[in-house]
Parts: sequence; structure tokens; C-alpha cells
Amino acid sequence: MDVDAGHGAALGRALPTPSQDMSFTRRLRSLLSFQGNDDDPVATLTRTHRSIHPSADVAVVRRSYAIAESMHRGQFRKSGDPYITHPLAVAQICAELGMDTTTIVAALLHDTVEDTSYTLEALHGDFGPEVTHLVDGVTKFDKAYYGKAAEGETIRKMIVAAGKDVRVLVIKLADRLHNMRTLDARSPASRARIATATLDVLVPLCDRLGIQALKRDLDDVVLFHLEPDAYARIDAHVKDRPGWNEYLTDVSTKARTALRRSRVDAAVTPRPRHYYSIWKDTVAGNHNVPLDLPRIAVVVDGPDTDCYAALGAIHGRWRPVAGRFKDFIASPKNNLYRSLHTTVVGPEGRLVEVLIRTETMHRYSEYGVATTYRYPKVADEPPGADQLTWLKRVLDWQQDATDAGQFLDSLRCDLAEGQITVFAHGNAYELPGGSTPVDLAYELGPQQGDQCLAATINGRLAPLSSPLRDGDVVEIFSETDGHVEVEPNAPRGPRKEWLGFVKSSQAQMQINRYFDEKKEPGISIADKVRLGRATIGLCLRKHDRGLASEVPLRRLAEELGYPDLETLLVAVCERNLEPDAVVEQLIALVDHPD
Repeated sequence: MDVDAGHGAALGRALPTPSQDMSFTRRLRSLLSFQGNDDDPVATLTRTHRSIHPSADVAVVRRSYAIAESMHRGQFRKSGDPYITHPLAVAQICAELGMDTTTIVAALLHDTVEDTSYTLEALHGDFGPEVTHLVDGVTKFDKAYYGKAAEGETIRKMIVAAGKDVRVLVIKLADRLHNMRTLDARSPASRARIATATLDVLVPLCDRLGIQALKRDLDDVVLFHLEPDAYARIDAHVKDRPGWNEYLTDVSTKARTALRRSRVDAAVTPRPRHYYSIWKDTVAGNHNVPLDLPRIAVVVDGPDTDCYAALGAIHGRWRPVAGRFKDFIASPKNNLYRSLHTTVVGPEGRLVEVLIRTETMHRYSEYGVATTYRYPKVADEPPGADQLTWLKRVLDWQQDATDAGQFLDSLRCDLAEGQITVFAHGNAYELPGGSTPVDLAYELGPQQGDQCLAATINGRLAPLSSPLRDGDVVEIFSETDGHVEVEPNAPRGPRKEWLGFVKSSQAQMQINRYFDEKKEPGISIADKVRLGRATIGLCLRKHDRGLASEVPLRRLAEELGYPDLETLLVAVCERNLEPDAVVEQLIALVDHPD
């Protein structure tokens, strides 16, 4: 959808090294073997889908492919391949994640409304409201009409749509993964721009959704395009590690023995790190050679408490490294991830990383929000599985961002920061790393933020600019709670200097909103669409008319040369089109369709 390049691999395929650039395109194209079967181009897709969902309705998958192929017929990607290869590959990635049939159908059709004459009304009639919502959610705003605001408004639209159905983001991520894998038809500058945008927004979004199976691939393909030399070095390192497999086999065997002696039933498997993870730790530690610690995963067959029994068994067998233990079971991450992490001094004195989790935790660590679609019968879901707090927070503050650029900048900031958990009034709150008491005050509510006067951190009075740390207990004092005496003539409300240290987008938005309230308020594209629709409705009333559906409006938008109905409605709101003239043309179109 974002990039029209060539074929790409399905989920989990490795990238070639830069030294193989001459054959890069040919190898990428050959990886999608399921596209070479002209007799049944969706055979691999339906087989993959049925392997996870045996009772899936593959007839609707085939029907959606037939429509997508028909609508995209005659369109080609920059590589020269038929365009249908892209939605087919996106659907394949979704199928390998274990997504449901509705998602597979929407993935096959995700570019039809944007790039062909297929309309949302036709889509709704053919496949219903769920598929229509998903396709509409990933359909971009037209750059020719919206200019620089198009990217920000498109991301905002996608986030809002994901608030109703998170599968919108899953399709978008699968779309970007395939496009990233097929960037060879783009110029070097274009590849760098797209890879950077992917790293800034979509990779963090994937991490927040907890879909590590997808994030690993996105990470590695971004590294391949942005740091080709580093990728090549790590690739050479991974392919030339004498005794590596034998060492991990030995560690795994000894770990199983220790667990068995402690009567812990668990599976132990090697857990290789992906290229981007190796690169990140290598750069962070300023190492001259790739830092790639051996790692194993211990998946216990029992309740959460067995994870701690397994931890005791591992620490009883090998000495733990101080400061290298993290408990994401007692304090889960905000992306559904739960696990125990420890590092021990293993055989031959080598450091070994150990991940300990239950089978359910393991599923969520791999597939995040996709888990409930891949394993619909999972009973013991983790706490908060049905509520992604970060997404709710973004949905809250995006309403205050009337400028698309401001929204996109704030989203990048929110996604870039690490997350910390602090405690206030008996509740836990997740905030961006480096947040201050003011950020927490705005998390409690706009009024608490505006009226914040002082704070204590772990029982001690602290400046409002103090960075909070994970696990801090904070108390916020405001103008109205009566605990702090306020001078009669003292200024009320937030201070502009707060903008110099707050980290959360919620705080930034609310502070800016406070100081901008006397100015003419801005208006988002979504608001303009609503106003444009209301304006046309009022004009129709003057003629004692009304609209039973939006089909005539969409037909009029097409006749007037607008890419979609929303763009026409924005033009009406901005008076680039006179509402009365639009309504007259609309009435004529309905009364005299020929």
C-alpha cells in the first residue's frame, strides 16, 4: 500500500546479505512460491489458514481474491510484477500470524478502495461491515488534496479505527512488512526514507501490540536497509559460530535436568536472537564484535507460580548475574508481555540468558493481540489482555491535536520512549520514560494537571520537573485539594515552562490547549468531514430532501474528480465547493441518473 515494489517473502523468511544484491530481486521473487501456481494462486494461503483454523470458510477467501485480482488487473508494481502479488503476500503474512478469516479477506482487498474503482459501498454489500471497517481503516488520505497533512491524518485515522478493531493495525503492519521486503525497486534515498518512517512509527506500534513474531522481521528488514554494513557483519557472525549449536544443546540438556530435579515440568529450547537485537546490544555496549549471548526459553507446563520454581532451579544450577533479573510477570509490560528474565554464568563460564514463562505467556509473547485470533479457545488470558492502555491513551489525546503534524510528532514521541510504571492513589499508571509528576497529574485528568502545585516522590517533596523512576510512589497536590496553601494573587493553571520537561503527549497536548484556548481553535480533517456532511444535510432540508445512503454522494464525488467522499466533504466545509451547488447537482443526479 505504501510502496509499489516487487515480490516479497512470507513471514519469517531471511533477508540476503548486501553482497548478494545482484540476485536480490530474483531470490525475493522465488521465495513466494505460492504465487507461481497459476492454476490455484491462493492454494498456499488457504492451506496456511486452514492449518490454524481448520473450520475456516475458504470459499469467502477465494471470492475476495477473485474480486481483488479483477480490480487490480492491469496494475503493476515497479518491479513489473502484477499488483495482486502484494495483497496476496499481505494476506499470507496475516494467515501465518493466525489471524481470522475476516482479516484475511480484508488483507486481500485492502488496496482496492484506494487504488481501484471498487467502492466502500460495493465492499460493504459484498463482505459486510467488519471487512469494510478494516479496509477503510488502512486506506490513506490523498496527498494531492491533503498535502503534508496526509501522512499524519492517515495515521490518526488508522489509530482511531484500531480503537474499534485492532485488526486494522495488524493488516497495516503486514502491509508494511511486505513493502519493506520489496524495496529493491526503489531508489536508495526512497529506501532510507521509508525504512526510517517504519522504524519511527510502525515498529514501535508493532511492539505495543506485542506481536514479536512480526516485529522481529520488521526490525531485521529495517536494519538491512538502514545499516547494510552492520547487517552484513552480523549475518557473517551468525553463520560462523563454531560449536554454537552444540553449546546451546548442552545448556538446554543441563537446564532440563535441573528442572526435573526440582519437579518442574517444562520444555527448554534454544532462543536465538534476531539480527536487530544483536546489533542494538552491540552498539549500546560499544563492542567491536557482535554481542550475541546464548539464550534459552523455559516454558513451564503449569501455573504462574511454577515460573518462580523454575527460576529457583536455574539459579540453583548456575550462579545468577547481579542486576540482570527482571520480573515481567509481577509487573507485565504494556503490550501483554509476561516473562521472567535472568542471566546466569553457564557452562565454560559463558553468560547465558534465560527466559521463563508459561505456555499462555509464551503465546502472548509471540503474537500479542493476535493471540486471541490464533488461539480463540485460550481460557486463561493474561490480566489486561482486552485493554491496551497505551492505545486508549493515544485515542484520548489525539482528539486534542487539531494539527496533523503535531499529532504525528506526539505519536512518534510517545512510541519512542520506554515505559515506566508508577503508583498513585493506590493505582498503577504507565508513563513514558523520563516522565515527571506533571505528566502523572495529567494522566490523572486534565483538571488535576492544570491545577498541579506540588508532589512527593516516595514520601519526599520533590520538584515538579523531577524525572520519575519505575516503581516510584507519587502523590500529587493540586490547587483545590486543600493540602497546599495558595496565595490569593498567585497565578493559577499550568506554567509554560512545564513544556520544557513534560514527556507524555497527554501533558503536552493539554498544556498547549490551555494556552491556545483564547485563539481560534483548529479543526481536524475528521471534524471537517463531519461538518461538510452536516452542511449538505441542512441544505437538503431546504428542498425537503434527505439521503437514504451515501451512494449518490460518492458517485457525485467521483464525477467531480475527487478521490473519495471525504475529500469532497472537506471541500464543502472549506467552501471550496458551495453547498447549495453541490446539493443541486446531487438532486439532479438522483432524479435524472442518466
